[in-house]
Amino acid sequence: MPEWFSVTPNDLDIAFRLIMATFLGGLIGLERERHGKDAGFRTYSLVSVGSALIMLVSIEMYEIYKPLGAEVDPSRIAAQVVSGIGFLGAGAIIRFPQGVRGLTTAAGIFAVAGIGLACGIAQYKPALLTTLLTLVILIIFSRINRWIERKDIRGPETEI
Repeated sequence: MPEWFSVTPNDLDIAFRLIMATFLGGLIGLERERHGKDAGFRTYSLVSVGSALIMLVSIEMYEIYKPLGAEVDPSRIAAQVVSGIGFLGAGAIIRFPQGVRGLTTAAGIFAVAGIGLACGIAQYKPALLTTLLTLVILIIFSRINRWIERKDIRGPETEI
């Protein structure tokens, strides 16, 4: 087997971080896919795993260049992920005469990027909690929102 293919414990940690990001992003993407949204399972998984990879690269750059005396700040690359996700999210937002669509998709993509960044630095508890909260927002809050909208359409209860 080639030398470059050897698997070290560090490689396993990196693989776990990327797999965790893919899985958590995919969970949220499945919920979006189930509701027929254009950005679904694959999109959310890709955003999350891509964010995790960028965070891993940022950490690696720090490890390589800091001992050489270079001014390296791993958080700078993570900040650029946030900017890039903002651009991607803006593409998901569409304005119609009836209103604006895609805001929840854009916000979901933003949240999944954060989940990916957290996985990239092995912050699994915050990543898991954020995934859970995002799913609660998308599933439970959606039901509450529909219930409120139905109440608004019917108007106040009237007595006969």
